[in-house]
Amino acid sequence: MNKLTKIQFGKASAAPAPAAVVLADDSLAAGPLAAGLLDALPGGLARAASAGGFKGKRGSKLDLVAPGGLDLDRLFVFGLGKAEDMQDTDWLKLGGSVQAALAGARAADAIIYLELPGGGEVSAKAAAQFALGAKLRSYSFDAYKTKKDEDGQPVELTLNIIGPESKAAKKAFADAEAVGDGVLLARDLVNEPANVLGPVEFADRAAKLEKLGVEIEILTEKEMKKLKMAALLGVAQGSVRPPRLVIMRWNGGKKDEAPVAFVGKGVVFDTGGISIKPAAGMEDMKGDMGGAAAVTGLMHALAARKAKVNVIGIIGLVENMPDGNAQRPGDIVRAMSGTTIEILNTDAEGRLVLADALWYTQERFKPKFMIDLATLTGAVIIALGNQNAGLFSNNDELAQRLFAAGETTGESVWRLPLSKAYDKLIDTPNADVKNTGGRTAGSITAAQFLQRFVNDVPWAHLDVAGTAMGSVKDEISQGWASGFGVRLLDQLVRDHYEG
Repeated sequence: MNKLTKIQFGKASAAPAPAAVVLADDSLAAGPLAAGLLDALPGGLARAASAGGFKGKRGSKLDLVAPGGLDLDRLFVFGLGKAEDMQDTDWLKLGGSVQAALAGARAADAIIYLELPGGGEVSAKAAAQFALGAKLRSYSFDAYKTKKDEDGQPVELTLNIIGPESKAAKKAFADAEAVGDGVLLARDLVNEPANVLGPVEFADRAAKLEKLGVEIEILTEKEMKKLKMAALLGVAQGSVRPPRLVIMRWNGGKKDEAPVAFVGKGVVFDTGGISIKPAAGMEDMKGDMGGAAAVTGLMHALAARKAKVNVIGIIGLVENMPDGNAQRPGDIVRAMSGTTIEILNTDAEGRLVLADALWYTQERFKPKFMIDLATLTGAVIIALGNQNAGLFSNNDELAQRLFAAGETTGESVWRLPLSKAYDKLIDTPNADVKNTGGRTAGSITAAQFLQRFVNDVPWAHLDVAGTAMGSVKDEISQGWASGFGVRLLDQLVRDHYEG
């Protein structure tokens, strides 16, 4: 459980708390458990709502301080709009909004009347999503703050949720919380500074998943040289910090069933190498391992909830630095597949890491599909902003399933094209392929490059440069790292691949 929030499900007899949260629809009707509370207000909810301009619209909030007639320090009324239209993502966002309001009020204990107007019961799944939203919103990354403003510090908060059938809600939340912990792990990894989290340290963090039953194998530089992973190793050769390839295996499905596979780009810091980046904003390149963080968080989620599926998670971990041993523009390397690659720009390095990781994955494990995640291109941010991850795929069914999972979770993806016309942009007379097609269609040519290393395996590439780090703040995420991809891919597995 996140240290800032304790969530428990109870019944109407739960102990009184100094703060309470009530839900009301756009007719200002509330549920039966909260009715007595609201009736005690002078003039009832109608008078308070009129004074506060509250009309019960979804996302709206009425904040009553020391409300008359009630033994409460704070009463919040949150609008549901038309309650019957509430979806899972709406409950998730509501949980985050409630968490934020209570934290802002510095409440330590609150009763949440999680019920529908007219006496309808909130489902266990919706209750779990509400609680997950609160958990995700409570996250903060302040591990390196030695001097903390006591007035600004979050109060440890206990949410007593009443209304849903408590046993079913607890069970549903245990499942959702496993996923939430995976999201928070991914956020922590992306937020960590690169001097703390190098390739070896990242591999050590991933190895802690053994406690959940995940089998871990870590390949060293020597072992990768034997496998002829010159594309990945070329990126790493400018750094004094050695690379690692981490293989995570969760065997929750049938013994002989082919696994599903997820591959993550893990450039723990990206200077751009010899093709060095401008200084402005380079500090953000500590997050260039957002894909690897998501894969690690996903493996945590699947193992923690005992998903009935066989899964392979592979992360290529390197640092891209410009020292005297760094690869140069104009170099030609031979990938594990045997494909020769002309390096035109050493800042197009993530695709080199993924080229060997993807080839290794499909050669060794023969998966049903492969999905890679990478903070790969700035071009995808120009195309889609921070609202969608770029989706590329050689398989329409897999692409559609990913899109649907994005609609369900709110971690949205948008499909962009692949074609022979774009593929020609990465042809070169000097080798089999070059590692960049130039400025135009940058995210597409990067995906075309990756496609050359997947053979006929159903594959999807998610460019999460705009969504994994520096992401838009919303109801469930207020930090720099969002943990994007964990909930999306857990939903994909849950919907289509579990036995």
